[in-house]
This record gives sequence, C-alpha cells and structure tokens, in this order.
Amino acid sequence: MSADVDIVLTGAERSNSDSAVVEIRDLNTSFGASVVHRDVSLSVQHGEIFALVGGSGCGKSTMLREIILLQRPVSGSIRVFGQEVIGLSDEQALPFRRRWGVMFERGALFSSLTVMENVAMVIREHTSLKPALADEIAALKIALTGLPPDAGQKYPNELSGGMRKRAALARALALDPELLFLDEPTAGLDPLSATGIDELVRHLRDALGLTIMMVTHDLDLLWRAADRVAVLGDGRILGDGTMQELARSEHPLVREYFYGPRGRGAMEQGAREQTWNQK
Repeated sequence: MSADVDIVLTGAERSNSDSAVVEIRDLNTSFGASVVHRDVSLSVQHGEIFALVGGSGCGKSTMLREIILLQRPVSGSIRVFGQEVIGLSDEQALPFRRRWGVMFERGALFSSLTVMENVAMVIREHTSLKPALADEIAALKIALTGLPPDAGQKYPNELSGGMRKRAALARALALDPELLFLDEPTAGLDPLSATGIDELVRHLRDALGLTIMMVTHDLDLLWRAADRVAVLGDGRILGDGTMQELARSEHPLVREYFYGPRGRGAMEQGAREQTWNQK
C-alpha cells in the first residue's frame, strides 16, 4: 500500500461496494495555481456516519459544496444515489436535492423568519401540502431535534448557539431526506451543547435510517459518533478507516492530527466511553 494511505482500505477500494450512497472518483479541484484536491477518491456507505476531517483550508467544505452542487470541480466523478451529479442543471439537480438535507456551518437560517417558518418554508416550496399540514410537519421536525415546544415561535437571534444548530438541523430534515450533510455541526458550541449534538447525530441515524456525511474538526464528535473517517491533507486522502484504525496510523500528518494534546484527550475519553458501553 502507498505511503499516502496506510489504513486498511482506501476510498477507491471501498467505493466498489454496491451500497455506496456517495461515490467520489479521481476528484481534482484547484483555484488558479492552488491545488485543493488531487485525484481524491472516497465513498460513503448506506447507513453509516462518515466524517471528513483535516486541517483548516485542506478542502473539506469545498468537497461538500461540490457534492451538493454548489461548486464544480475541475475534473473527476461524483455519484450520489448511483448517478453522476457533476454537470447537472438546477432543474436536473432538484430530485437529488429533495433526497438530501444540508445543515450549513452557520445555520443559514432566515433571520426574519421564526424557526417554524424556516422549516415550514422548505416543505411548502417542495410539496403541495396545505399550510396547516406543513406547519404540523415542521413542528414534528423541530421536536425531533430536541428543541423545546416554544422554540418554533422564536427567531434565530433569540436562540442560543446550540439551539440554532438544532433549528438548522430541523430544516435539513424537513423533507425526510435519505442522506444528511452536516458542515461543522458543533463549531462554536460549548462542550455541553456539543455533546448534545454528538448524541443527536447518532440518534437520528438510528431512528430514521439516515446516511450521514459530516465535515468536522471536532475530535470528540468523531470518537462519539463517526463510524468511519477519512483524513484529507496535501490534496489527498491520507487515511480512511475507523477512529481506532486511524489512531494506529504511522502517517506523520495523521498522527499529528490525532496525537496532539486535544487528540489524545478525545481518544482517551472515547476509549473510556466505549469500555463503559460494552459493560
């Protein structure tokens, strides 16, 4: 196996599975002379919580934007639900966008609308349901994310950071997606709020049968929620495996990421929680 990928399976090897919901092959992205992705291949399997990690500026969020058709790579293939999505028009992309939900890092909630209106707007835009039924479904989505009953009538600026994250997640779930994208779901949160999001991510996957792909730098979230993790650096996938597999990596950049002070602390906490869960 090459020095660049020293975990059990590379993204390209894993992507042969028929259960891949997202499959990326030979992806190349650049901005002028700056190369962001160089022949990147990875896959996200049905029903798993997959995390893409790496240092700031390594291209994690850029890749997410390419998958959800907000940006186009220089070359390569991105298949979602078994179909190529690069080059689709807005009209052709609409059926895909109805099957996935996106929680953006900053929430992207409309500040002039209440939480209920933010969630219901998505339902009304994409369905022919009556307003009263759309509101009822929106209320259910808000409750599903653990927000209190009165949160729906509040505006985003009246919520705490953790509650805004949950409100954005409720909107991402509005159309009952099969695939959920999370961009830095715990960024800017205090430890207690972040832990609540960790638990919510796993609960939603298990309860709704979702496939989840998240971009994060939160090592605690990785240990608590991720089934599989890919490490992006130098424009390539440096490692792809479970957190336990990555923790044994000999690649210097992967070791630097996981064995810094924060990485060691998260690893020790993750090991304690796994031991406790096995009892």
